[in-house]
Amino acid sequence: MVMRERDGARILQSMTWGFPVRLKTMKPGSKPIPVNNIADLAKGFWVGLARKSEWRCIIPVTGFAEAEGAKGSKTRTWFNVKDQPIFGWGGLWRDSEEWGPVYSGAMTDCNEAIRPIHDRMPVLLLPHEYDQWLRGTFDDVMGFQKRCFPDNMIEMTRTSEPWVKRKAAPSQGALI
Repeated sequence: MVMRERDGARILQSMTWGFPVRLKTMKPGSKPIPVNNIADLAKGFWVGLARKSEWRCIIPVTGFAEAEGAKGSKTRTWFNVKDQPIFGWGGLWRDSEEWGPVYSGAMTDCNEAIRPIHDRMPVLLLPHEYDQWLRGTFDDVMGFQKRCFPDNMIEMTRTSEPWVKRKAAPSQGALI
């Protein structure tokens, strides 16, 4: 689900997360892989969309998670924005032949609150910044990707929830 603008009004639209991409190394006819995150809005794959406000969107989220811990025993650590039960993640969207409407979220270097867990984080937006993301210039959008989101606005919640959910072994039925 994303928020975007159409005909000057904001709308919520259900979309598939991830832009479909076929790598040159893939076999012909292979299913595309989803590209879920945008590392650099100025790169060739993204810049054409990022320059045009009609392809920008805001992804409403209640939090985002990162893996924490040793390989094989990683747990889920959640982050949210203080006093914002729902907050915005800057993204881009487009219509795709493969999956219909799709979106991807822009990423940036982490702030100090997230650094112990990960070196990247979503481009987070506060409500008063939504207009600038959706309608601003390309330089405005790049400014959001280059800025450091305030450390004191991030809350972290560590959990014991496994990062990777393992499938349980099938149980053997009774023989008699």
